[in-house]
Order: sequence, then C-alpha cells, then structure tokens
Amino acid sequence: MEFKNIILEKDGNVASITLNRPKALNALNAATLKEIDAAINDIAEDDNVYAVIITGSGKAFVAGADIAEMKDLTAVEGRKFSVLGNKIFRKLENLEKPVIAAINGFALGGGCELSLSCDIRIASSKAKFGQPEVGLGITPGFGGTQRLARAIGVGMAKELIYTGKVINAEEALRIGLVNKVVEPDKLLEEAKALVDAIIVNAPIAVRMCKAAINQGLQCDIDTGVAYEAEVFGECFATEDRVEGMTAFVEKRDKAFKNK
Repeated sequence: MEFKNIILEKDGNVASITLNRPKALNALNAATLKEIDAAINDIAEDDNVYAVIITGSGKAFVAGADIAEMKDLTAVEGRKFSVLGNKIFRKLENLEKPVIAAINGFALGGGCELSLSCDIRIASSKAKFGQPEVGLGITPGFGGTQRLARAIGVGMAKELIYTGKVINAEEALRIGLVNKVVEPDKLLEEAKALVDAIIVNAPIAVRMCKAAINQGLQCDIDTGVAYEAEVFGECFATEDRVEGMTAFVEKRDKAFKNK
C-alpha cells in the first residue's frame, strides 16, 4: 500500500509510524486510519521488527478525528466510523510487539485514544491531552471511554471526559496518563533509548509479557495468573530461554535469536 498520510520506516529491529498530515494537525480521517491499519499489518508480519514508535509530524501528535469528514455523517455512518477506529486501535493494542507513543504535541480526542492504545507513552513538554468530544455533541468513539478509565482511574477519566478540558504534559504525568515528560528536542531520543532497553531482551518473552498483561486486564486474577503460568511454561520451549539462562550462569553476554 502506498502511504500518503503516514510514514512507515524501519531501522534495524525498530519500526516507526509517523502521522504526516501536518496541515490538518494529523487529524484522523478514514484514509489515515486505513493506512495505520496497513502499517500495523506490515509490522505484525515482519519478524525482524521487535518494537514500534508512533509519533506525529509538525505541531501535533494527533489533534483528533477529522471533524470536517465527520460533521455530515448519519447515525449509521457515525457508528461505522467508530467501529473502524476501534478495530484498528484494538489491533494496535494487541500487536505482539511493544509500542511506544512519542507524543510531540496535541493528543486530543482520537489522538489521546491512539496514545492509550500504545503500551508506553512519553510526552514532549509541549504536549496537550484531552477528550473534548462532549463539546462537539458526541462521545469519545475510539476507545476513550474504556481505556482512559483503565489508565488513570474512573474518577479522573470521568472528569476529563465530562468537562472536555485539555491538560498539559506535567498534569498528564501527575495523573499517570504518561510515563515521562521530556523536552521536545529529546523526545525521539528518549523513545529510542526506551526501545533499545526493551529489544536487548528476549523478544518472545517480551511478547508473552505483553499478552499476559493485556489478558489480565480483561479477567479476574485467578484466570490471569493461570494465563501467566501458561506463557511462563511456553517460554521454556524457546531457544532464547536456553540462551538467556546459560549466559547468566556462564556470566557472558546474551545473544537472543527470537526463537
């Protein structure tokens, strides 16, 4: 697929997706969502990619869904648009590889929801966050009513969603919406450093950890720890487990092969 609204790049074991509609503040229209979907599929099928960074070009990460495209939708069309976004964001959330959001600017509405679908969020000090949909007469439609409460707690999520207020990066850090805030010129450097710290570990084990955490958030703790025991056991069938433990005992550097 030829990308017009995003940039997909690969460098070693790391893939990056850059939202690239700067004049529209990277607003999510249907075409952009479909390109994100295609990029996720590409990354999922590439065994050489161990981790992903998502960011935006210009002043925004993603300023929201494309209001110009949405304003004339019927109820049926509105639901279809929400289903499209939710399907793609859920696919991103379930991507076996860890995904880091490097939030360079506005992350409003669909942009905040996109960041919530990522595993870890690092924000520029200039980033802004919010779910301002009620001011447009709608609800969040790409998972905001679900993931925001899981990320920052029910009360704080309801406050942000009901008021539609926009918060800065420091407040986002205080309430646990982001993991770290850095200066704008250090954002991608920090994201890459985090990715580098992840990909030195056994890729299969990292994928299993992501699966176990995500699964555990959807079930009771007894079911969750039973799932953990299953993936723990599966790791013992991998070459990387043998390599990791042998290298530890022999006090030498590890050489994981993603096998």
